[in-house]
Amino acid sequence: MTNYIKMSEIRFLAYYLPQYHPIPENDEWWGKGFTEWTNVAKAKPLFRRHKQPKLPADFGFYDLRLPEIQEKQSELALDYGIDGFIYYQYWFGGDKYLLERPAEQMLENKKVKIPFCFCWANETWKGIWHGVESPDILIEQEYGEDLDYRQYFDYLLPFFKDERYIKVGNKPMFHIYRIDDIPNLEHFLELFNFWAIQEGFNGVYFVATIVNNIDFIKSNEFIFGQVGIDIFRRMRYNQDTWFKNGSFLNRIEMKYKSLIGYTNKIGERRRPLIFDYKKGVKLLSQDIPHKKYIPCAFPNWDNSPRSGKKSLIFKNATPNAWKEHLDHMIRILKSKPENPQIIIIKSWNEWAEGNYLEPDQEFGISFLKVIKELKLTQKN
Repeated sequence: MTNYIKMSEIRFLAYYLPQYHPIPENDEWWGKGFTEWTNVAKAKPLFRRHKQPKLPADFGFYDLRLPEIQEKQSELALDYGIDGFIYYQYWFGGDKYLLERPAEQMLENKKVKIPFCFCWANETWKGIWHGVESPDILIEQEYGEDLDYRQYFDYLLPFFKDERYIKVGNKPMFHIYRIDDIPNLEHFLELFNFWAIQEGFNGVYFVATIVNNIDFIKSNEFIFGQVGIDIFRRMRYNQDTWFKNGSFLNRIEMKYKSLIGYTNKIGERRRPLIFDYKKGVKLLSQDIPHKKYIPCAFPNWDNSPRSGKKSLIFKNATPNAWKEHLDHMIRILKSKPENPQIIIIKSWNEWAEGNYLEPDQEFGISFLKVIKELKLTQKN
């Protein structure tokens, strides 16, 4: 995995959520022992034939403090064609990190074979983490001076230097969730590139997830925009509108939702937003718009365990429907050999958002089998 861009074979990278072990902050905010499983286990169906709760199979309600869990995840993912995990990484400025233990533990455990990289989830945490709307800030994302960034880079450096860390052209791959939120962005990028070069790399391979300044992304060779620009913004569990507030289309949208009972008179959501999976992914699987585009696929989506009636649900997400979706994206990407030959999968284990590849009690490993089958097809 030294250089994805020159590889003819498509690589699959899956987001990895480390929210499966208790931490003091979550104990304080949501109750002792809170993890992602808390919401998953208490989920209830919201309409006829709505399948909830969706429960894990092979691994059960695992605890990531146990090293053997990451070892088993690594083995299963590699066996079925996943080329790497993208660990969500939470640095809030200064020396404040959350949910860092699984990655740190993995770094020391060479039995975890799967390649990995980080996605800095640079976002203030509010009550929405638990699926409720709250004005309360639990922990604020802060950005410091050069010294703070240097401390952060030094924290990341042992991971970057690990032989399993994903690199492109000797550049460690580093995803940033909300890249536009970084003050003086160009300076931040210059610093990380400079320090990486000092450490023997060729710079950093930045991947932008949510970004508004598309022109800036296109005009800089060291940043790559991905389809998550649209997917994440539109599928956030607090997203009540699909068009800009106050716009003509937004007014039509809100009127329509009120008439069908989706929202009340003041625009608050009263029931979930529900799509058929095949129809929904078709809208999100359009042609690749530019040469720096990395597509993102999702096998399923139902964040009602977190958000209840304010959730977004893709029904009829079956292994066969997932196969059609992923095969379509593979065909599009292969027709664009100048693009990075990477497909991001959301996700390996985001159970409370309903997007996961890990075995569940309904389909077992069927979603993983799809990846393995399509990957073998590529080679033939």
